[in-house]
Amino acid sequence: MRILLDADTPIQLLAVLRHVLPAHRVDHVHDLGWSRKKDIPLLRDASAHYDVFVTNDLNQLDNPGETAAIRKSRLHHVRYGHRQPGLQGLALAIGAVVAAMPGVMEHLEDAETQRLIQIKGLDPNPKHRFESIDPVRQPPKYWR
Repeated sequence: MRILLDADTPIQLLAVLRHVLPAHRVDHVHDLGWSRKKDIPLLRDASAHYDVFVTNDLNQLDNPGETAAIRKSRLHHVRYGHRQPGLQGLALAIGAVVAAMPGVMEHLEDAETQRLIQIKGLDPNPKHRFESIDPVRQPPKYWR
């Protein structure tokens, strides 16, 4: 499938998605010279060349004109949030998209009609994403 990343999607995501989705073509609007296109003309133009549109613009489905353009484009619409500020927020958003996209693409390959996908974010609390052990105070069994 052919995947287009919207202008609000970090360009850093392009290389990682190309790596984890080798069977698919992944492009960014910036590389196509389409960064300044407004959403409705962008969706129209993208529909002629792409199957999947990935965006960080969660408000597109709240706008009746943009929703109609998404429906008319017949593109699978994949959106994700970027709720945390700064570099940590960017890292969480990129991590969530990279982790989800292989499963999303597998799901879309079996879809007979257009799908609207919302990627769930990673837990912003860093204490919920890793575990730390002090082997001096609490040596695990494998440490002895």
